[in-house]
Amino acid sequence: MVRSLKASHLSGTLASDGKNRQGMAHKETIPDTKSPRHALPGLTLAALGIVFGDIGTSPLYTLREAFGETGGLHLEPDTILGVLSLIVWALIVVVALKYVCLIMRADNRGEGGVLALATLASRGLGEVFSPGSPRERLTVILAMCGAALFYGDGVITPAISVLSAVEGLHVVTPRVDRFVVPIAITILIGLFVAQRVGTGKVGRLFGPIICVWFTVLGGLGIASILETPSVLWALSPGYAISFFQTYQWQSFLALGAVVLAVTGAEALYADMGHFGRIPIRLAWFGLVLPGLILNYFGQGALLLRQPEALRNPFYLLAPEWALLPLVILATCATVIASQAVISGAFSLTRQAVRLGYLPRMLIQHTSESEAGQVYVPRINWLLMVLVVVTVLGFGSSANMAAAYGIAVTGGMMLDSILACFVAWTLWGWNRAFAVVVFALLLVVDLAFFAANSLKIPAGGWFPLLLAGLILAILSTWRMGRAALFNRLHANAIPLEEFVTSLSERGFSRIPGTAVFLSGRKGMVPRALLHNLKHNRVLHGRNIIVTVETAEIPRVPLEERFRVQDLGHNVYQMEIFSGFMEVPHVPQALLAARLIEEDHGMMDTSFFLSRENLIASPEPDLSRWRERLFIVLQDTSLPATEFFGLPPDRVVEMGTQLRI
Repeated sequence: MVRSLKASHLSGTLASDGKNRQGMAHKETIPDTKSPRHALPGLTLAALGIVFGDIGTSPLYTLREAFGETGGLHLEPDTILGVLSLIVWALIVVVALKYVCLIMRADNRGEGGVLALATLASRGLGEVFSPGSPRERLTVILAMCGAALFYGDGVITPAISVLSAVEGLHVVTPRVDRFVVPIAITILIGLFVAQRVGTGKVGRLFGPIICVWFTVLGGLGIASILETPSVLWALSPGYAISFFQTYQWQSFLALGAVVLAVTGAEALYADMGHFGRIPIRLAWFGLVLPGLILNYFGQGALLLRQPEALRNPFYLLAPEWALLPLVILATCATVIASQAVISGAFSLTRQAVRLGYLPRMLIQHTSESEAGQVYVPRINWLLMVLVVVTVLGFGSSANMAAAYGIAVTGGMMLDSILACFVAWTLWGWNRAFAVVVFALLLVVDLAFFAANSLKIPAGGWFPLLLAGLILAILSTWRMGRAALFNRLHANAIPLEEFVTSLSERGFSRIPGTAVFLSGRKGMVPRALLHNLKHNRVLHGRNIIVTVETAEIPRVPLEERFRVQDLGHNVYQMEIFSGFMEVPHVPQALLAARLIEEDHGMMDTSFFLSRENLIASPEPDLSRWRERLFIVLQDTSLPATEFFGLPPDRVVEMGTQLRI
């Protein structure tokens, strides 16, 4: 007998006497959707504050790096116009066309990001090919690579953004040079310390500040363009083509700096679940893109007039009296840009934990109304240490620019491949058409990646090293969990067979309810077997609970759980939650009326199986992966905390297990 939670009530046969009982579902502590009262203007303003901080701070350093030592370009009118043409068309093709118009269509129930995209691609390939096919497994590999690169970007972005803003003090007065790095580190540490209070209160300030930022970007650019209007010729793609024809090798090297103009494009897609695609598109085309283009062209016009302004063309756009306010505004903008990346890392971590790419860890929700605002302490402090070490190691944004781009362009390539799978299998595109469209976009990504790969010796190795370490963790955890699962369930007993045997064995019954968490539906949990082995008793009611993560962000209310009465007062309960949700087992039991709300919890015991992993003479994994997995398993958040179990009602049945 199977039943499910309905939208407004629960119904089904729960007791052995066959009577129906109904009850109201308990309110979720984590909201499923945004409040419908949010108007489009408000969402658009909020999207400005969260989504566009990263790409909006790129004018601080992009044009300066394009004419740096790596590119070897001379400051001449044709090179300036050529680089500007590359920048504007990179913004149009990569950001506007690829992400805003195409990839943002690939939403997994409103959620975006590389893991959501990989889930869609896996689902589509699973419909075309047999489940578990090599093509479907490819999406898992791409998802892990994309997540690893995003974490690498999450370290570089706060460091280079804040450091480049504080370096504006050079222009105000050279005497503060030795204080730039300490000031940047202080700001960054303060930013990470503030994460634990959540962004709910300060988040409403982000939108107006970034709105002012893009307005200032556009205003500074217009003032400079009016002095040298000939710079607008760079709007023609012909200047980019001519630039490549004339400066073949140097133009290729310049791509390594031009890509800095589009860093943050993936944030538009990753944060789509917070605001929706329409507000992001309105903000992009209405304010962000015009502001960026105007500022880049304003810097280009300044360089046409004053080549010596290359030392810092962004700040030298402003009049002398406005330098200090501009430094303060830029610092605020870069802090917001860093906040967006940090929040993205928290969101990605929550998805990775729920999808089985990372161990369980503490995830705190910092807002009662915004489901996307989460805080992950372990990730926060780890990022802080890595960011501070990065600032100390590189010392300046110019040195760091060589490391900034590898992770971004690598992630962009993976997005193109996964989006091609989605377009073919889920959007109904003709396969040849999908391949042609995304192959052309992939060529652009490959060009940027190849240009940045030349900077690996100068610092590009750093994000690759970070991504490699993170990929090792992600893959080891996934492989180790699969090996552990096989060991745990190698000799598992079917649950229905066990229930049938209860009438024959006649175990003693004691009052109360026992809840056993199981990782595999239809099989007897090890904790139940250990309880019978050592205590030789069964509780009056026994509930076998399995928690399944759906391939959607949030499971509809009417599909949250199923309960099956197996007889002999044994129930099998399946709890379904999305990869953006944290399951709460006691709430589900109360909602299903399997335990009473008032005193039922006092009569309920939760039995867990706790495995103490030890090295095996013949491990299922390589030696280094085996040791790493054991460490990860030891640091995993206990199931008691992760599933919201009352600590004083939990009984753990320990066992040693070799993998």
